[in-house]
Amino acid sequence: MKHEDGKNSFSSPEPLSLIKEWGDDIVLIENPNYIYARYDICPLAPKIQNARDGIVAIVQDMDGTTTTTEGLCLHSLENMVRQYTGRLTAQDWKGLDPNQDYPYIIGNSTTRHVEYLIGAYESSVRLDCFQKAYLKASLLSIAFGRDEMRRREVLSNLKHFELSELLDDHRVRSFIMTAANANQIFFPEQLETELQKWANLICFKSFADRVRAAIDIYYQRYHEILFYIEHHDYDAIKAALPIDSERLIEPMPGVAIMLALVKGWLGRELDVFADELIQSIVEQPLIKYQSENFTNAADRLQRVGRYFEQNPVRIAVVTSSIAYEAKIVLKEVFRTMCAQIQDWKIKAEKKERLLQKFSDHNLVFDEVITASDSSEIRLKPHRDLYSLALHRLGIAKDDFDKVVGFEDSESGVIAIRAAGVGLCVAVPFADTRSHRLQNASYILYGGLPEAMVVHQLFLNENTLKQIN
Repeated sequence: MKHEDGKNSFSSPEPLSLIKEWGDDIVLIENPNYIYARYDICPLAPKIQNARDGIVAIVQDMDGTTTTTEGLCLHSLENMVRQYTGRLTAQDWKGLDPNQDYPYIIGNSTTRHVEYLIGAYESSVRLDCFQKAYLKASLLSIAFGRDEMRRREVLSNLKHFELSELLDDHRVRSFIMTAANANQIFFPEQLETELQKWANLICFKSFADRVRAAIDIYYQRYHEILFYIEHHDYDAIKAALPIDSERLIEPMPGVAIMLALVKGWLGRELDVFADELIQSIVEQPLIKYQSENFTNAADRLQRVGRYFEQNPVRIAVVTSSIAYEAKIVLKEVFRTMCAQIQDWKIKAEKKERLLQKFSDHNLVFDEVITASDSSEIRLKPHRDLYSLALHRLGIAKDDFDKVVGFEDSESGVIAIRAAGVGLCVAVPFADTRSHRLQNASYILYGGLPEAMVVHQLFLNENTLKQIN
């Protein structure tokens, strides 16, 4: 609001004085192109780099931290660029550059990823390819899309581009009706022949228009693969993906063990995983440890297991994916974790209990926070998803220093600390090792196994010595 003299009037405290109180650990978070304010200013919680007396909760990212699905996101983004540039084969274009592109397309919202790629590859755009790819993706999304919110966005975009009347075409209506109960994705030849004629009607008037259209191309491909996964059509997945489809959705190393540990379900039997966890650590690039550095690891793990048996914690998984995507991914990754648990060398009754718990991710995660809980405008690196996770877990602000946050990306690390969690642990994988992760309290190239074996999940020695 303004006074009559035209000067700004703010409620106390004054914004500039408040920013000074925040200190030097402040970040500027860039908003999507269509938001009035280019940046949001956000203070970060002070880094915590000493072990805790206790842990009350864990918040962790999904893609790249909990599961291997970041490869699917990267594939869908690369396919998007291929579609709107017309460079469909590796001979035409080698693909996204891990060093140049990946730091900008992992960990942010889809909008921020697409904005970067539209800008980076704008000189290679072929308008006819872009128009056709967008329209085909839109019709496929309406016909086969299983997420209602995404379908509404596609319909809204068609309206924006003045193409809504195409949905009244009898051939399009017939296609959508036929697709409703199909278990395979197809596109009628008669529509294919009309596609370019209709696509020529599309006018991308601005950068925001190109981003809007490209996002629909991205999501159509991503959801196409999820459709195949949901229908267990692994032949279609292998035909569609140039990446290793066998490892498309798997738990990251140590995930199943850590989840069972912090829920208190392993207890002293955590020590049986010592060799497996150590091997996982020393196999990772950039690791400074050797096997001989892990003397008495089994004994230390046993103490950690007993602590969480007596003090189980609440866990939230947090993702910039929408709920539809997260549901399919988590269902598949928990199916794989159940197969892993079958081979664990633990007591039969404990294994039976774990298999029952891991049969449904909702029996393990206390909260699943997705992009559907917020807005595309407020996804990582904004704090909203993690703040919502802490709220739903029932964690008081005074206990934020007893929460551990795990992320694999630069944006995710900022989001965790912006939400007030100072004990933020970066667990980069191959595609995020080039990210700027200096905002993390710890950078563990050995991932979750390193957090358990080397850092005892950040519990101090005095606390562990008191455990019976």
